[in-house]
Amino acid sequence: MLALDIRNLNKKYQNFELKDVSFQLEKGYIMGFIGANGAGKTTTIKSILNMINLDSGEVRILGKNIAEHEVELKQEIGYTFSGIDFYTRSKMKMLTNVIKKFYTNWDDETYYNYLRRFKLDENKKIVELSTGMKVKYSLALALSHGAKLLILDEPTSGLDPAARDDLLDIFQELVIDGEISIIFSTHITSDLEKCADFITFIENGQIINSSEKDEFIASYRLLNGNGNQLNQVKENLISYKINSFGFTGLIHSKDFDPSSDIKATTPSLEEIMIYFSKKEDMYV
Repeated sequence: MLALDIRNLNKKYQNFELKDVSFQLEKGYIMGFIGANGAGKTTTIKSILNMINLDSGEVRILGKNIAEHEVELKQEIGYTFSGIDFYTRSKMKMLTNVIKKFYTNWDDETYYNYLRRFKLDENKKIVELSTGMKVKYSLALALSHGAKLLILDEPTSGLDPAARDDLLDIFQELVIDGEISIIFSTHITSDLEKCADFITFIENGQIINSSEKDEFIASYRLLNGNGNQLNQVKENLISYKINSFGFTGLIHSKDFDPSSDIKATTPSLEEIMIYFSKKEDMYV
């Protein structure tokens, strides 16, 4: 069964448009959802949570349409984001007591286990929490009601490297038994290289690629060469940068001849995002 099945989402705003957004996430896997600011990640996440009225398209979670089964399905969804900006003068304990009443499968034991693991004091006020502590508290809430689909929006933002690594370990532990699935939106692409099984890349409201992580990365090559070599491949490059020795550019693997004398390496997720962002600047 698919944990998440997004079919042909369309939503038009005055200055932005989601265009036929489709992708799927199987149960028991982690999907990294990447794209520049303004690419459509937040609009897509709001669509998954049925927080906006779509022009057309459908979101199915665990086989059911979110628009038709919203109350039921939101018991199965855990959502966490990079900050908490409501009831900031309240203590965590009071806020948790309000939130837990909405979930029929809330588990206090699980919640307090995460508080201990994250070293959170429930008597602290929200305003007293650091950015990293807010992320951890938000995650503790999301993990304490038996959710089958976790939607994580910049969950590692503001965390130090050790704390981020601990969270990535938790994410991988959660999906081991095949019951929990995670969609993980972040700008820290190195985190996805450590833990994601699949990558979905959105740009200007359209899905550029959605595939298994290694397959996704392998579909691009990063080229380094001199000026003459640039002329050989310029028309096929997604984008490129001129530097002191020549050029560096990104190309689809299918468009590159491996017998060429141009040096080619495997790009990182971050490099793929950077060169796609330069594409728009080059052809304005």
